[in-house]
Amino acid sequence: MPVALQRYGRHEWQSLLVFLTSIVLSIVWREPWLILLPFAWILGPPVYRFLVTNPIQLWWALFIVLPLSTELNITPQLGTDFPDELLLLLLTGITIVKCIHRPQWFPRAVSTHPLFFILILYLLWVLVSCICAIDPLPAFKYLLAKSWYIIPFVILPQKLLRSKQSIRLMAVCLVTPMLFVVVQTLFRHAFYSFSFESIKYILKPFFRNHVNYSSMLVCLLAIGWAIWKLTPVGDPKRKWVMYALFVGLIGLYFAYSRGAWIALAAGIFAAWAIRKRVMELVVLVAVIGMLISTAWLATDQHYMRFAPDHDRTIFHTDFGEHMAATVNMKDISTAERFYRWIAGARMLAERPVTGFGPGSFYNHYRPYTVRRFETWVSDNPEHSTVHNYFLLTATEQGLIGLGLFCLLYFGMLMHVQRLYHQLQDRFYKTIALTTGIVLVMTGVINFMSDMIETDKIGSLFWLALGMIILLEGKRQSQTFETYPLR
Repeated sequence: MPVALQRYGRHEWQSLLVFLTSIVLSIVWREPWLILLPFAWILGPPVYRFLVTNPIQLWWALFIVLPLSTELNITPQLGTDFPDELLLLLLTGITIVKCIHRPQWFPRAVSTHPLFFILILYLLWVLVSCICAIDPLPAFKYLLAKSWYIIPFVILPQKLLRSKQSIRLMAVCLVTPMLFVVVQTLFRHAFYSFSFESIKYILKPFFRNHVNYSSMLVCLLAIGWAIWKLTPVGDPKRKWVMYALFVGLIGLYFAYSRGAWIALAAGIFAAWAIRKRVMELVVLVAVIGMLISTAWLATDQHYMRFAPDHDRTIFHTDFGEHMAATVNMKDISTAERFYRWIAGARMLAERPVTGFGPGSFYNHYRPYTVRRFETWVSDNPEHSTVHNYFLLTATEQGLIGLGLFCLLYFGMLMHVQRLYHQLQDRFYKTIALTTGIVLVMTGVINFMSDMIETDKIGSLFWLALGMIILLEGKRQSQTFETYPLR
């Protein structure tokens, strides 16, 4: 008993010392937040122990806040996606600590999967590109950010999705907050008579613009469809899921995003292609078509035929006029895409092996632009990039980086098709099909944008890889394996 009292007293003295030190430092340095140090001293150890032994609590919270997160600018140069990026960092740190403490905790299904091997090769090449980058600091920040997306969404599903019910819960945690965002967006949009021009004002704080909003919405519609399909016909919830899907489609329509509409059509086509086992042919035709188109545009400067009229290329406030301008290649977004694409292609021609380095496009693309394609929005106040993730990867990581990323992406599509036809359980077949649909949708979206590095679409992309590895284990055993948390 005396020893116990002595230890308890020693802890009290330590706590008192921390408390007094924080008060003194707060007064001397005039920093009120230092008063919080004693609370961190007391609450830190039990919170740490809880999170390390129960990471699934944070994981569910991550999926709930993912559609609700907002961009938070800490300084003019430093920003984050709050709070989902904070949760990603915590989960990444917890996973690293657990793997260091118990190396056998790392899921064998990940380390032995061929797609994970391709991912490692890709990350190693990104490291090479970072070393050779013109601006190393943003390049290494890019590589670091990759890790806290890959670990929570590729590795942790193997440990935390232990049953069909947990997969259902993950889906519900994603689509329910997004439904809230859609409903409140439609409500606010109604005050502007659902006008095309007003959509960009009503999406904050959850989304930067209608492109980000519609991109995530169309992908989550696919997940909502899976929930509806896997809900028994006699279950009253099935009717409410159908209502939610209808609301989501209305939200997608009034998002006025051509890319998301094309992605929806591509997703429907992908479901057919996977069922008919023709995804390999679709990918082959798409790649050949892109190579032929690129070669034709580059030959004899054929791309100059698409140069816009600077004074007639405008942003239309009426959606009908906007669509007509799109068909005639005279809308501002199409013209600006050509402006960036040409710059990206010329940058790639100068550094085809290692590229300019991850995160470098914005700082270096100006000298490579063609003034004939310049529009009145080319000053680029949003600091956006090339508007094509595949070209962006080639520009920043070279042709080898593009090749490895395409190998990973197309490999994911091939694995999904194989899983769909080899899995026997209807539940997991539907999950495989939905994963393939989301992958095709994200591919279409990123052909016209560059969102793999964003928290919304990037999370879904890496989660798709995690689900493929998870379903691969199911295919091998045909009985869903339960993975221990400890």
